[in-house]
Amino acid sequence: MPNDSDQLNKDQTQDHTFDTAFTDIEPIIEQSASRPRLVGEVLISEGHLTEDQLEQALTEQRTSGKKLGEILVSAGTVSESVLLHSLARCLGVKGVRLRHGLIDPQLITLINPEECERLLVLPMFRVHGKLTVAMAEPQNLPLVDQLAARTGLQINPVLAFERNILEYVRKYSAGDVDINEFLTTLSETDVEVVEREAVDEDPTTDLSQMVEGSPIVNLVNVAMLTAVKDGASDIHIEPDKGGTRIRYRIDGSLRELMHSPMGMHSAIVSRVKIIGKMDISEKRLPQEGRVRIIADGREIDLRVSSLPTLLGEKLVIRVLDKENLNVRMEELGFRPELLERFKKTLKLPHGMLLVTGPTGSGKTTTLYSALDLLRSPETNIVTVEDPVEYQLDMVNQVQVHDGIGLDFARTLRSILRQDPDVIMIGEIRDEETATVAIQASLTGHSMLATLHTNDAPGAISRMTDMNVEPYLLSAALNGVVAQRLARTICPSCSTSYFPSEQVLEDAGLSHMAGRPFRKGAGCPNCHDTGCKGRMGIYEFMEVTPEIRRLIYAGAAKHEIRNLLKTQNQLSLREEGVKLAIAHHTSLEEILSVTKVDDVNDEPDTNRSAA
Repeated sequence: MPNDSDQLNKDQTQDHTFDTAFTDIEPIIEQSASRPRLVGEVLISEGHLTEDQLEQALTEQRTSGKKLGEILVSAGTVSESVLLHSLARCLGVKGVRLRHGLIDPQLITLINPEECERLLVLPMFRVHGKLTVAMAEPQNLPLVDQLAARTGLQINPVLAFERNILEYVRKYSAGDVDINEFLTTLSETDVEVVEREAVDEDPTTDLSQMVEGSPIVNLVNVAMLTAVKDGASDIHIEPDKGGTRIRYRIDGSLRELMHSPMGMHSAIVSRVKIIGKMDISEKRLPQEGRVRIIADGREIDLRVSSLPTLLGEKLVIRVLDKENLNVRMEELGFRPELLERFKKTLKLPHGMLLVTGPTGSGKTTTLYSALDLLRSPETNIVTVEDPVEYQLDMVNQVQVHDGIGLDFARTLRSILRQDPDVIMIGEIRDEETATVAIQASLTGHSMLATLHTNDAPGAISRMTDMNVEPYLLSAALNGVVAQRLARTICPSCSTSYFPSEQVLEDAGLSHMAGRPFRKGAGCPNCHDTGCKGRMGIYEFMEVTPEIRRLIYAGAAKHEIRNLLKTQNQLSLREEGVKLAIAHHTSLEEILSVTKVDDVNDEPDTNRSAA
């Protein structure tokens, strides 16, 4: 039985959690207190609206009788999120976009659903005798007093749009928030495990029987189906003091999917382990598993990784959906001129082409696109990967297995005796693999590989750090691609804005001050992030005779970068800025994914001294 102290801590935690979901509104201090600011004035002062646009909307309002905000949103002049923020500033309250997790569904009984619809209000949560209520008219003081009298609680009004309030009143009045009821709407056949293997009888038989029942099976199904339908790349199942937190990664960002009740975590983990053909009795050591399922009408490969933590096992499920694999090089995001140079280098009969970038930057997709361009009945293509993420036709793919000594270097030596035309190495990790790869590219093979570096010139430094001789590297290397993934603007809430002077300066666009750029304001279609999907940013360093001579001489990174500038080869950030100017993404996103180190041309003093 929880005591008063436990309840107080819970209430304080809930108060903080919910409060962070709101748009913070600072009091507006007017030079003249004779009247409050109007929403049109706020929108103009914040750069979301021009005076001409406001006058045009006011003219329409006089003839149609509609609300000004409704006219502006319908015309696409401002987004709902921007309008909500500006209205909240005018009213001196906080604004909120309602979503699951912000609302305690049991509180709707304090004000019956019919009254909520009539008054356009929705009780959200209660802390220390204070009830926070979403209202379409939070400035309506008589209504606030009426709600206080009805509930016996102090009312904290916040602004929400009428449509948003009605949506959630109807959902909660229909009982859509009971997790067990929701989960049982799906059956086990909604996610079919391909070639499921029986689990041997062991001391955990009762637990394995437990996970075969509802709602555990259906909860896991919900997580998998939602991830597949939303195009997520990973599902995170994490133990928490209050239960199990399930999140998924979409467009590079983690988002919470659901939070299951306490006592279910072990059963959820065991269910995933069973379908992943993992040992459910082993909870102290990390494990890996793999399974193929049929979800949403198509086959999906899942890679499961478990990790023991203080509160229990954490699982990460990598979702490998072939429909999300874009192997057409023309659709990756290369600029046309850059793509032609890349293709020309790719078709050279021998030599090495490196693809560089951090983990999760899309290097594997770029390599698969290159193989898609090269594969044919006349070409013998062999890859060595860890792990093989997608299976490609007419490509011989080998997965390394360090446990039995089948590492990159050993596999690569065996491949050289298989009469290959094209070899792809998933990653050059060590000196031995780098040496064998260089030798193969110098003996008539076309070599593709990935490397972890910040930019294209950095690949040369990385290879020499692995004791590859500069004269061998200069002879073998044909080109280097450096890449990042940038989130693209959500088309449903795209809006114009004016970047700050600092942002323009960092992007090298100080001369474009006063010119509008685009970004997403946030809407339900993009989960209020303003971004929908991702595209690649590519820097391609073609190894010209001049660059080859610098590599041979052991030149520093900044010398190679300076030579690239004279040859009009753009850096990673410069390529990204072009995408922002073309309104594919925002300048802030480009600056975020292309760090300062990527464009730093200062000499490496340690390397120079050496």
